[in-house]
This record gives sequence, structure tokens and C-alpha cells, in this order.
Amino acid sequence: MTTLAERPTGVRRHLSPLTASIVLAWAAVAVAQFGPGRHVVDHDALLDHDGVPSLGAVTTFALAWIVMVTAMMLPSAVPLIRLFTATAARQPRPRLAGAAFVGGYLAVWTMFGGAALAFDGTVHRAVDAWPWLDTHDQLVTAGVLALAGGFQLSPLKDACLRTCRHPAAYLLAKYRRGTGAALRIGAGHGLFCIGCCWALMLVAFALGMTNLALMAGFTALMTYEKLGRHGVRVAKIAGLGLLVAAVAVATHF
Repeated sequence: MTTLAERPTGVRRHLSPLTASIVLAWAAVAVAQFGPGRHVVDHDALLDHDGVPSLGAVTTFALAWIVMVTAMMLPSAVPLIRLFTATAARQPRPRLAGAAFVGGYLAVWTMFGGAALAFDGTVHRAVDAWPWLDTHDQLVTAGVLALAGGFQLSPLKDACLRTCRHPAAYLLAKYRRGTGAALRIGAGHGLFCIGCCWALMLVAFALGMTNLALMAGFTALMTYEKLGRHGVRVAKIAGLGLLVAAVAVATHF
């Protein structure tokens, strides 16, 4: 009898679409980091003097944000995506269901990205309107770091992280057949994922969407939080580290 390990499957010979998407997203980030247009997608460059982005800027940001989420968030969602794909293989049009699942996941993260851009515009307007804050703009960065650090230590973080660390239990409770159901399941998991990682993604957004080293570090942290043996403990340590960093930035150390 031929075992699964002995089968010359396409998955073994080639990158799966999921893995290929993640690899291509990181390649795009690298191009943005080292290419001549690396500042085009920085959030500062997307806002005009009034802190309001143009339609073109919003479109550019949306594309860049989807790439960023694909690179940073999909690696930690791989176990659930693969589990859903295996479960959905028995329903009609399983590939469409799988695409809807991933689409729902990316859709809620894209909406969060829009909210982050709007929040960034509000902060810019506040800084411009308050001369004292304009001369102490490091406090904005310190505030974002403190917010993220505090959230890392919160019960809400723990609750969302528990769901993300047990994808099989989530899928068992939520699974239904059909493309519409797949979209809802993906969006629902995306909401838990946002609940778990929004603060870290906000820091990554605030410090630079094309900073390759920063993105790699936060991706490793978020992935280990969800998949690693000591993920819950590491989340707490990261929270304390962010709080220390906030104090250091605020006091110019």
C-alpha cells in the first residue's frame, strides 16, 4: 500500500498556493524595502497636509496592507487554513470554499487596516494642531508602544490567543458547508486574529510598513504566540518589553 509520504503529490513537488502567496508577499516587501519607491507606501507619505489620504493613496495603502497581512499573518493561520481545506475537500467546489475562507480572513484584516490609516490621520491632525505635541512627537510612538504592551498583558489578549492556539476547536464549533459559510468562518477567525494581534500590527504599522527586519521580528513573535509551546508566556514577555520600550522612547533613552 502506498503511504501518504510515498505519494509524489504536487504539494511535495511544488509550493502550495498558500506557501507561494506568503513567499511572494515577503518578496514584495523586500522589493519595497530596497527599491527606489520604498517610501511610497509609508503611512506618512499616504496622508496630505490635512492628515486625509487621497483616493489613490487609499488604493495604494490597501494593496500594500494586503501584502503586509499576507506576509505577517498568514504564516500563523496556516494550521487552520490547512485543516479547513482538508475538511472542505468533501463538499462541492472545495477550492472555491477554501478561497472564500482565506478571502474572509483577509477582508476583516483589510478593514482593520483602513481603521489604522484613519487613526493615523487623526493623530497627524492632533500633532499639527498642538505645537507642544509636535515638538514632543516621540510621545506618540511611546503611546503606541505602551498601548501594545498593556494589551499584551490583558485578559482580552489571553482569550483571543486561546482561540487562535486551538484552531481545531474553533473549526469544530463553526464549520458549515458552502462558500458563504466558508467566508463567514474565515472572517470570524480573522476577528479573533485581530483581537489577538491588532496591537502588535499597529506598532508595525506605526514604525514602518516596509521595514523588513521589523516585520520579520513581529511575524516571528505573532507566529510563536499562536503556534509555539510557550506562546502565552512569550506574549507576556513581549508586553513587558514593549512597556519598557515605551518608557525608553518617552524619556529619550
